[in-house]
Amino acid sequence: MEKRVTFKGWLLPMCLLMPQIIITAVFFFYPAGQAIYQSLFIPDPFGLSMRWVGLGNFEYLLGDPYYRASFVTTAVFSLLVTVTSMGFALYLAVLADRLIKGSGVYRTLLIWPYAVAPAVAGVLWLFMFNTRVGVVSWYLGLLGYDWNHVLNEAEAMGLVVVASSWGRVSYNFLFFLAGLQAIPKSVIEAAAIDGARFWTRFRTIVFPLLSPTTFFLLVVNIVYAFFETFGVIHTITSGGPQQATTILVYKVFSDGFVSQDLGSSAAQSVILLVIVGALTIVQFKFIERRVHY
Repeated sequence: MEKRVTFKGWLLPMCLLMPQIIITAVFFFYPAGQAIYQSLFIPDPFGLSMRWVGLGNFEYLLGDPYYRASFVTTAVFSLLVTVTSMGFALYLAVLADRLIKGSGVYRTLLIWPYAVAPAVAGVLWLFMFNTRVGVVSWYLGLLGYDWNHVLNEAEAMGLVVVASSWGRVSYNFLFFLAGLQAIPKSVIEAAAIDGARFWTRFRTIVFPLLSPTTFFLLVVNIVYAFFETFGVIHTITSGGPQQATTILVYKVFSDGFVSQDLGSSAAQSVILLVIVGALTIVQFKFIERRVHY
């Protein structure tokens, strides 16, 4: 028989929910409301006056070729970061699940990168690929390849993708490993007895059973690529070269805090919020149908 917790009145449930409601209202609803309000005005850089423009900021952004280019950059960057981090994490999780001796040390070493902040991770990768003192760029020079992510757009994008994915592999690894260990071993053993090889078992049994974990990580990693990679991009490329790595969240910062175009920056943050919300709804509405619980 299922047991459920019941409350005789409404006071205790409200007291239990109030801290989370206050935190959500202060750190989410209030800033979102301020962004929507400011997107309808053009303030001066000193914040002394504001001029009502209605939807003028949104019209200007949609007609700006640089802003439209940042949509493509964000889509490519988010897709590469999500696929790279999830694919590599799944591969490491499969190896860790099959490892018998030294598995504890192996898992601990894989978890460590998750403790590194995105900005710090960006600095580490920047030092390794620095065009003058970087170790990796020096070895590439010995092989005859002139690495210069400051001028080469493809190299800059590749570097920020690798740096962003590196810090996210550990997070995905933990969930994939937990999902693999939750799969009944009897199912895998029965398939092995029937003659199914490892990759056949993984494709037909293991991966479908991992679909809830994969779907969750897909949503989380896309949100991560949209927002939390700001530190990596800011420390490595600052959106360059030629805005090749300027994703939407970095353009919000660049226009708002560097160019002091606060109205346009607020409008961009509203558009970014709508895009992420729409992507999440699409994922839950269409992709979740293929998930097997």
